[in-house]
Amino acid sequence: MKLDPSVTVNIPAKSGNRAWRKLKANRSALVGLCIILFFAILALSAPLLPIADPLATSWTAIRKAPSAAHWMGTDDIGRDILSRMIWGAQASLMAGIFSVAISIVIGVPFGLIAGYFGGWIDQVISRITEAFLALPFLIMAIALAAFLGPSLTNAMIAIGLSAMPVFVRLTRGQVLAVKTEDYVEGARSIGLGHLDIMLRYILPNITAPIIVQAALTVATAIIAEASLSFLGLGQQPPAPSWGSMLNVAKNFLDQAPWMAMWPGAAIFLVVIGFNLLGDGLRDALDPRES
Repeated sequence: MKLDPSVTVNIPAKSGNRAWRKLKANRSALVGLCIILFFAILALSAPLLPIADPLATSWTAIRKAPSAAHWMGTDDIGRDILSRMIWGAQASLMAGIFSVAISIVIGVPFGLIAGYFGGWIDQVISRITEAFLALPFLIMAIALAAFLGPSLTNAMIAIGLSAMPVFVRLTRGQVLAVKTEDYVEGARSIGLGHLDIMLRYILPNITAPIIVQAALTVATAIIAEASLSFLGLGQQPPAPSWGSMLNVAKNFLDQAPWMAMWPGAAIFLVVIGFNLLGDGLRDALDPRES
C-alpha cells in the first residue's frame, strides 16, 4: 500500500460541509447556539455597555424590585443586578471554556498515548484514570479547589483536572478503534515515526467525538463553577459571579426573590444551550448518519 507521508488523512471538506448542513437543519442545536452567542456577546461587550458599575453600592436602593431604574432589581447592598449578571457571565463562560481546555490539553495526549502504545503504558494510565473516575466529579472539584485556595483561577484548574479523566478514556477508546485502520498501517509500513502517526493520522480522525464531549462538558463545568462560587471557593466577592450571587440571594428568598431568579435562570439557559449544541454536534458529526 502506497501512502504519501506529506498528506494527512483527515475528514474530507465535503464531510465538514455535510456536518454544517446537518447542524443548520437541527433547530434545537441552532437554538442552543443562539443562546450561547447571546450570553457570549453580552459578556464580551460588558465594558462597552451603558450599565451601572457592578461593584457600586447604594444604601438608598437596597433590595429594590425590578423597575425602570434597575431592570432586574438590586441586591442586599444596593448593587444593580443587571450589571452584575452581565459581568458575571464573563466568569461563568470563562470558567466553562477554560476548564474544558485544561481537560483537553492534559487528557487527550494521555489518552492518545495509552491507546496507541498499549501494554504497560496503557495499564498505568488506565488504572489512574479509573481511580479518578471512581470519585464523583463535583466532590473532587470541591476538594481540589479547597486545596488550591478560593479563586476563580483555582476553580477553573480544579474543574479542569476533575473533568480530565473523561477525555482520557474517550480518546483512548477512539484511538483503539482507529489505529488498526489501513491508512495507519500504511503509515507504519513506510517508516513514519510514532509521533507523526499519532498527530497526522490518528488525532485528526478522532476529533469529532472530542468536540462533542467538550461542548457537553462546558455545561457541566459552568454548573461546577457556580457550585464552587456558591460555596465560596470560586469567584471571590465583590467580583460578580452567578454562583456567588445565588449564595447571597439564598438569605433573601422571601423578601427579594428576584435576587435568586435571574442568576438561576441564566445558569439554566446557558447549560441548556450547551447541551442542545452538544446533541446537535453529535448528530452532525456522526459519519453513520446520512
